[in-house]
Amino acid sequence: MPDQHACDRTDILIREFASGDEVRLADVFYHAIHQTAAADYSPEQLAVWAPVQSDPGRWAEKMRSIQPFVAEIGGMVVGYADVQRNGYIDHFYVSPQSGRRGVGTALMDQIHQVALSNRAPQLFSSVSLTARPFFEKFGFMIDAVQQVVVDGIALRNFRMSKSLTPT
Repeated sequence: MPDQHACDRTDILIREFASGDEVRLADVFYHAIHQTAAADYSPEQLAVWAPVQSDPGRWAEKMRSIQPFVAEIGGMVVGYADVQRNGYIDHFYVSPQSGRRGVGTALMDQIHQVALSNRAPQLFSSVSLTARPFFEKFGFMIDAVQQVVVDGIALRNFRMSKSLTPT
């Protein structure tokens, strides 16, 4: 029986960030953390990672600075991710309602295309416990286990990377 939640990847539009996306991306960020990552992090960790009250101006400034790709299905924002010229992936989030529908794969494909066109030697990121298996599926390896402390609360993640140069 076909998966009722499966999505034809042709239904996923990956587009450039546009002014006005900030609020919708904040919504994806918050819910991805508080729902998807809730299995791997405590309520206290989730609260410091994605606070209920955040500074909309700082958020908008951050989104404008990283210029993420935005994933849409049927005009609804369902995820976003970025890759900087040096191969650094700062944000990579998919809405919980759109998990396992090809959105993350479409975003990762876009990241690879852009990084290769920028001639980045590698991709690298700080990856959550939740996202680790997804990144490993795309060939990322763990370089280090990290403890990030935010407002006195420690969050564990992984520094992961993937070479883009032929060996």
